[in-house]
Amino acid sequence: MRILLFSATMAIGLGGLESAAAQIYPSRPITMVVPFPAGAPVDMVGRIMAERMRVSLGQAIIIENVSGAAGSLGAGRAARAAADGYTISLGNFSSHVLVGATYALQYDLLKDFEPVALLASNPQLVISKNAIPANDLKGLVAWLKANPDKASAGIAGTGSVSHVAGVFFQKETGTRFQFVPYRGVNLAQQDLIGGQIDLLFDQAVNALTNMRAGKIRAYAVTAKTRLDSAPNIPTVDEAGLPGFYMSIWNALWVPKGGTSGSTFRRATSRRQRRLEGFTRPRLRSGGQSSRRRTSGRSELSCGGQLLDVAFTSFCCHAACERDPRAKRAPLRPT
Repeated sequence: MRILLFSATMAIGLGGLESAAAQIYPSRPITMVVPFPAGAPVDMVGRIMAERMRVSLGQAIIIENVSGAAGSLGAGRAARAAADGYTISLGNFSSHVLVGATYALQYDLLKDFEPVALLASNPQLVISKNAIPANDLKGLVAWLKANPDKASAGIAGTGSVSHVAGVFFQKETGTRFQFVPYRGVNLAQQDLIGGQIDLLFDQAVNALTNMRAGKIRAYAVTAKTRLDSAPNIPTVDEAGLPGFYMSIWNALWVPKGGTSGSTFRRATSRRQRRLEGFTRPRLRSGGQSSRRRTSGRSELSCGGQLLDVAFTSFCCHAACERDPRAKRAPLRPT
């Protein structure tokens, strides 16, 4: 009887220790999968966040860049990870929405991911190589119309935001040019500087350094207001292309299943205010705006409408930016 009582007591005690150990999070490094190359805009956001998260959580945040196919390769890597809170996925509109319409994915954007936090948004810049004979956006459009199908625009893969922006630009301006796919916008921007391509629709955070150095020319920012970090660049409204708004959000996901989402949110929400105080100035200095909202719901707010992240299509997003009453057609993953 004493032996049985001792065994039961030990079992209860060990069970309590196991339960307490399970509640200690994080107890080892966390991997942040970034679906774009090192130095890309999303990667820059990830490294800013990882630096502060390391201090707040007391564990190393390991950045794993898995680029290609407009971010779908990296998203797939994260989708296959264990749902234990030790793998988080950083992505954007391209890697976690548009790829569902342009690629046959081996994972489900809705069923395999749980959204954790909306981080920062970043408008794009309409940029070109310096040799283009245009000093403003109207001049660029006139040159493109005078040279149909002769110019080339770099894109970060088929179905990427830069690709969709280019298609939308053609539609809005009545221009035609070729698209050249790259493994990332950084590589496309290198060729833009070198003169191998003519145009690029790139996130402001990625283009400002080379623009300030005089290596490329910026015509407009795809937002309603000018950038605090580059107030000399006109908005698309001011430059002659009213309503051509594009703001690319960045967000965090975890693999769906278990308690990974709630575990990660609990660990970060307690430190959220300190985290934002550190990251917001750095994001804004690079042309991005940080978001205060942290939510477990896969929704974005636009024009009073709540939109499911995995169903949002860019064309409807652009329509809503221009007319909040515009209805959005769902874009479902294939």
